[in-house]
Amino acid sequence: MADNAWTPDSWRSKPIKQDVVYDDPKELEAVVGRVANLPPLVSSPEIDRLRAQLKDVAEGRAFLLQGGDCAESFDYCNPTAIEDKLKVLLQMSLVLLWGMRLPIVRIARMAGQYAKPRSSPYETVNGETIMSYRGDNVNSIDPACRRPDPQRLLQAYFHSASTVNFVRLLLDSGFADIHQPEAWDLGHVRNPEIRREYQSIVNRLTDSLEFMSVIGATSSQASALNTVDLYTSHEALLLEYEQALTRAVPKPLPGSEPALAGRKRPYEPSTPPRKALAPELCDWYNLSAHFIWIGDRTRQLDGAHVEYFRGVKNPVGVKVGPTMDPAELVRALDILDPDFESGRVTLITRYGAAKIADFLPAHVRAVQETRHRPVWCCDPCHGNTTTAPTGHKTRSFDAIISEITSSISIHRELGSRLSGVHLELTGEHVTECTGGSQELSHSDLPNNYQTFCDPRLNYEQSLDIAFKIAKVYESEREENN
Repeated sequence: MADNAWTPDSWRSKPIKQDVVYDDPKELEAVVGRVANLPPLVSSPEIDRLRAQLKDVAEGRAFLLQGGDCAESFDYCNPTAIEDKLKVLLQMSLVLLWGMRLPIVRIARMAGQYAKPRSSPYETVNGETIMSYRGDNVNSIDPACRRPDPQRLLQAYFHSASTVNFVRLLLDSGFADIHQPEAWDLGHVRNPEIRREYQSIVNRLTDSLEFMSVIGATSSQASALNTVDLYTSHEALLLEYEQALTRAVPKPLPGSEPALAGRKRPYEPSTPPRKALAPELCDWYNLSAHFIWIGDRTRQLDGAHVEYFRGVKNPVGVKVGPTMDPAELVRALDILDPDFESGRVTLITRYGAAKIADFLPAHVRAVQETRHRPVWCCDPCHGNTTTAPTGHKTRSFDAIISEITSSISIHRELGSRLSGVHLELTGEHVTECTGGSQELSHSDLPNNYQTFCDPRLNYEQSLDIAFKIAKVYESEREENN
């Protein structure tokens, strides 16, 4: 076998970071074998559809909205939590669509975001040193249950399957219908001037929808107004699990793709459990999610995660922060995108509002000197985490907005374009981040601080983000006109 030959398990020959050590390797092997024989969670035609849409994003014809929890809990697999998350993502995308006049590609951090990278394998709780919480698919948040348990991988699969199933049910049942008057309650906005600004946007949105109704554009045939594509994603951290859901899919027959233009490609059976395909006749898809990404702690160029990611057909993300040298970024793109496929890689930048001007320009220039066309996506959350006087981890809404607007400006000045945002958010009315139209302060954090991981934007703050971004791009449109 050639040194650069890829197989679903070739990552095992590479050094790995953030791996989990289990007490019983045989139990792990049995669980992973069980997962490998379970049905896939998503289909390859859905992934191919996302690949096409991310190509549009990378080439400036669409915009990416990606959001969800820092780390999902198995307890979030319930109808209310799933509905709330879908609602906020759908409402945000409608506001962005109005402001940008571009299609919005929606990817949820959902149905698999159960693993959590940690800076240390141990932490101190009540004076006792115990294993760190690594996410529900590894161990429990309960300090008494921190032993890594392979059975949790199986639980993760079934919770992911239930979540995906319910999301499909909601979207097929008209949950995404944008003609929902109850969707636009702006009572949470304390500042009267901001409320008037938001209400103006909502009024123009509803007027547009009423006009479309009058001319018959909202009939049952206009399905784009009643349903949407929504894709799932997670950080592919635990490679044993990811490998188990990596399946061979037959390559399209020569000349068959053009005939499918404008239509969904039919489902192709995946293996295992079917008979293995010859390597030259198949592509490998990670069918645990539509989109997977490499975290800031696992993007070593000679590491196991980069090796795994380079071989799957899924569109992939890479977290890019202050510690990444521009030359390293280019090399990562060369490894992950050897065929220069527009939108194959999403660069999820996370610097912090105070550092973005120091690092983003060099990264953009380095990529511009190559043939790669990635999606540039701003993660304004991770670099702006602080500790409040109350002791709570929190994030400032103003810092988050500052990083987004700085990213837009820097890309524009360099002849590039910010093509998406990646947000840690929830559809619930939590109090974990300060600021926003509710004007939450540090003293408000204990009121409803629910996260067991990093702080999330709540429902109202998430809509605030969408309104702010929409206004920036609306102003840009008016300037260009």
